[in-house]
Order: sequence, then C-alpha cells, then structure tokens
Amino acid sequence: MRYPPYGPRELGRSGVTVPPLGLGCAPLGNLYRAVGEERAQDVVRTALAVGAGHFDTAPHYGLGLSEERLGRALRGRDRATYTLSTKVGRRLRPLAPGEETAGEGFVDTPARARVRDFSRAGIRATLEASLERLGVDAVDIVYLHDVEDHLHEVYETGFPALAELRAQRVVRAIGFGMNHSGVLARLVADLDVDVVLCAGRWTLLERTAFDDLLPVCARRGTSVVVGGVYNSGLLADPSPGAPYNYAPAPGALLDRARQLAAVCARFDVPLKAAALRFPFGHRSVASAVVGAAAPEEMAENAALFTRHIPDELWHTLVARGLLDPDLPLPLTE
Repeated sequence: MRYPPYGPRELGRSGVTVPPLGLGCAPLGNLYRAVGEERAQDVVRTALAVGAGHFDTAPHYGLGLSEERLGRALRGRDRATYTLSTKVGRRLRPLAPGEETAGEGFVDTPARARVRDFSRAGIRATLEASLERLGVDAVDIVYLHDVEDHLHEVYETGFPALAELRAQRVVRAIGFGMNHSGVLARLVADLDVDVVLCAGRWTLLERTAFDDLLPVCARRGTSVVVGGVYNSGLLADPSPGAPYNYAPAPGALLDRARQLAAVCARFDVPLKAAALRFPFGHRSVASAVVGAAAPEEMAENAALFTRHIPDELWHTLVARGLLDPDLPLPLTE
C-alpha cells in the first residue's frame, strides 16, 4: 500500500480534520517528572509553529494540570487554528480532609482526586470542568478513557451520554482511548464511533491492532489516532534498561529493537523517524500524537516526521524478518 501521510485527514464522517502529527499532552501534566510552566507553554507554541496543532489531553493527566496549562498556552489564539481533544470517564473532585493525592505516575499535581464516573450527569460535568480548565467553549473530540474494566457502564450510560452530546453538537467527534486494541475493536464494531485513540498496539514492534482493531475500523469507516509509537521509549532509545509498556523491556524485544535500529542506520534514518512513520501504512490511521516535555522534543518529532524514508528500508525490514510480510507499509512510490 502506498500512502504518503501528509496533509490533514477527516475523522470518520465527523467533519473534524486533524494534521498527521499532534501533541500528546500527558507530559504537560508532569508525567514522571515536573515540567515548568514556561517550558510547558513553549512546547505548545512549538507544536503550533511546526504545524502540529492537534492537542490531546485528559483530566487524568496531572489531575487537570495538563488541561490548565494547555488552556493558558492557547489563550487568545484563533480557535480555528488547532484541534482539541480531551477525555471523560474520570471525574475530578477536591481532596477530602486528610486525603492524599494519588499521582498515578504524575508528580507535583493539584490537590484533587479521580473518580470513575460514566453516568450521564458525570460525563457532562467532567466535560464542563475540562472546558473551564481549557478556557474554551468546546472541544472537537471527546474520548471515553481507559474503559476496559467498565464496559457495562459504557454500554449502559457512558457512550449514550457521549452520543447525545454529539447529536446536540456540543462535541463533533466521539470515541474511545486506551491501549487495549481488542476492546477497542469490540466497541467500534458495536457502536457508532468516529475515532479511536490506540496507544502502543500498532508500532514497529507490535501488530496487535492490525489483527483486531484496524480491520474493524476500515470496515466501519472509523479513524484511528495512534499514540505510543515509541512503545514507552524502547523505539526511541533501545539501550539496556529501556522501557516498554512502562517497565524494563524484555530481552527479546530489546534485541529486536536494536536490529530495527541497525537497519535504519544503514539508510541513515533514525529509528524514531521510522517508528513515527510506520503506522501510516494503514489507511485508517489519520494522525499520531506524540508527547514532548520540552520544545526541542516537539521540534525533533516534527523534523523526524518529515524525514525522507526510502521504500527500500521498509522492504529490507521485511526481508530481515523484522516486519511481517503481510503488514501494510508507508511506501512513497
């Protein structure tokens, strides 16, 4: 399959278009390490400057800190110049007296707690609070977030509440975001979904989504935004101790990542560039959102995305057994 991944694409039939590269805003919520306010705003400014005006955030990210920082960075900018997505399913509340914040990987966060809430009122209240933190009247996309253990509530109340918001034009595109591609496949098959955000399951190292999710999306006309293209860092720097799925990478995967890097080096292509481009071999993929904790990281991701990658590199990866021969490749000729 030949598909140059440049230019905006529509998400399903929603009318919402996104650029192919976006900013995942979990780092703006102090994921694993604190990011200063000015640096966070510089990351957003850089994303806009390089044409990556597709911002994905969530209340979960830093207990609202990511949304607040993103809102401050976007204040005063023409709302038509960027696309904004957030998530519902985790409602935030103030801490009770004596209660401690559960960071869940985020540090130096506001004094709030997360509450799972898939009720109609909870979905609406969560979105309204997000809009206030973001300082906007509306977002373009809303995802139900990490619902794999809450499917009964999703079918009973969560998705109907989101579909109602779409019908009322409060939001334009709706879907689900998680790293369980099999669950996403079931939800896309059953429900009227515009877009899914799938993290880590369609990468140079993983084909899981190709086998379960992507065929359903192609059949249903559902778009895919990919996250986790570097598999938590293993495809960014495959050195000993590199993370994979938020834990040290198993030896076999580390070895495979190193072999991928060696082939890329033969063609003078950084492994990160190949990892960022690879998912676009499938036509259902509309965009990739990549996190950045510094403006230099955002600028690097943009440069990597536009890097020329010869078709021979992909064919060599297949010939070496590093990519399965049935996978669609992002060929340019």
